[in-house]
Amino acid sequence: MKYIFLGLVTVIFILGGCSSKKVQVVVEKTTLPSWYTNPPLSNATELYALGEGKDKKEALAEALSFMASTLSVSISSNYNARTEVREGRVNSSDGVYKSDITSKVQEVRISSYEVLNAKSLGFNRYAVLIKSNKTKLFKSMVYELDQKFSYIQSRQAALKGANALDKLFFYKIQNKILQSIPTTLTVMNVLNPSFEGDEYIRKTQKIGMVYQDIVQNISFSIKSNKLGTNLKAPLAKAISAKRLKIKESQNSQHFSIYISNSIEKAQAYGFWLARSEITIKTKDYRGVIVGSNTFQIIGQSSQSFAIAKQNVAFKLSALIQEEGISKVLGIAI
Repeated sequence: MKYIFLGLVTVIFILGGCSSKKVQVVVEKTTLPSWYTNPPLSNATELYALGEGKDKKEALAEALSFMASTLSVSISSNYNARTEVREGRVNSSDGVYKSDITSKVQEVRISSYEVLNAKSLGFNRYAVLIKSNKTKLFKSMVYELDQKFSYIQSRQAALKGANALDKLFFYKIQNKILQSIPTTLTVMNVLNPSFEGDEYIRKTQKIGMVYQDIVQNISFSIKSNKLGTNLKAPLAKAISAKRLKIKESQNSQHFSIYISNSIEKAQAYGFWLARSEITIKTKDYRGVIVGSNTFQIIGQSSQSFAIAKQNVAFKLSALIQEEGISKVLGIAI
């Protein structure tokens, strides 16, 4: 036992001596590459852009955004912060760095580019240097525009026999996508001064006119059973907020919404409860159901059952705000 005790004391002494020593960690100084500290400048034929981010994907997105901004694209005032940050680069604060990514550069798709260099700078920083040939970039943008309008034309032919809701959804999406066309054409003109984009402007305007025509002519009427009367107002308000009309009509662009509500009266813990099952169906002018949904909503009140029923309408309104009128109705508008 004596030898075992002495052995344990020796081990404890050795471990105690080891723990008293401080281990020094030497951080090797990062040498920044020359392409990062002194990136090439854009010229008459080539565009260069440097981007930073927490990973390669974010750095690439920032580089493409910066490249777009060099093409005379309209930029928000906070782009000034970007030029200041570039003087400090790695030493810039996270707060200012985030403003780089969120700079409001108009959306311009740059698909023709080449990654020249990419490197991790440490401390969650990644940098990339990209290059794009102006002639190739211009041609790629022309190709993408032609493809986009070709797709729209083919879908228009397929939608000839569709109902107004399907057309509304399609043209709404396309109209939103085409909002960036004027900016894209500006960039293309910078790349090729002889380029004139009048044809694309006319096509874009035509799509916008078709969309506005559908919005102006499509309409909805809302009916309900006796217990669902107070539920019509939340639906009407949400539909009107989409700039769509609430009115009676018989034409092919009219849709009828019917609300069916059943209520069970109950009391619990001093509260009046209105247990409601709400079914909403939307039909086209031929009576075909194009969308439906069912909800269980419990209204409550400490005062009366009548107020509990009103609380159901309040909760339906809150559901519409949270989920959106399209999801509540089961249709795309």
